[in-house]
Amino acid sequence: MGRVFTKPDDAKVFRENVWKEIILIGYYSIVIVLIISTFIGAVITLQTAYNMTNPIYPDYIIGLGTRDSVILEFSSTIVGLVLAGKVGSSIASNIGTMQVTQQIDALETMGVNSANFLILPKIVAAVITFPFLGILSMITGIAGGWLAGMMSGEVPSAQYVYGLQYAFIPYYIVYSLIKICTFGIIISSVASYYGYYTRGGALEVGKASTTAVVNSSLIILVFNLLLTALLL
Repeated sequence: MGRVFTKPDDAKVFRENVWKEIILIGYYSIVIVLIISTFIGAVITLQTAYNMTNPIYPDYIIGLGTRDSVILEFSSTIVGLVLAGKVGSSIASNIGTMQVTQQIDALETMGVNSANFLILPKIVAAVITFPFLGILSMITGIAGGWLAGMMSGEVPSAQYVYGLQYAFIPYYIVYSLIKICTFGIIISSVASYYGYYTRGGALEVGKASTTAVVNSSLIILVFNLLLTALLL
């Protein structure tokens, strides 16, 4: 990591690489984030509604519960775990393939800092794109909950919207974005590490990819606990 966080040899090439990684990491992850967030929001709404059968509880609590669950946890942690599988495996296999085919050795021979050239754009792209994916997840998760509640008849639309607005704390969004930005750094750096130190052939590339996903997920869960204790 000391070699990664150094000044790039060519600023123009670095910007081009960052843009390419933004497309690969962020743009190509939009669809899966939309799908997962929509269904997660719908499930949270239905489960909250089924557990709020007591007539004492007002209907707007369903919207409030969905809002807080999606913003505080699901749009950051669950999306982070999903992206660890998608983005992390892609990064590890990509760099691992370059390592076993000696492309990284070729970069070193030409005097290029291969760690900085390959890994830093991925980390920067993750820091840029993950917060946008988190915001997108919040919006689609809440919208999916509203759609599920309206179609199932469990909660009136007006009550759900009122619950979304009731006692809203803007800091929750900041907290969620800090978490998913941290997860982006973890995913990109851990996956790059295992890819960079891959040795052998195609079988080892697959093992490195699997190891990167598993360890990224475990570190995400640990940091989720730490950040929750520190920030809330």
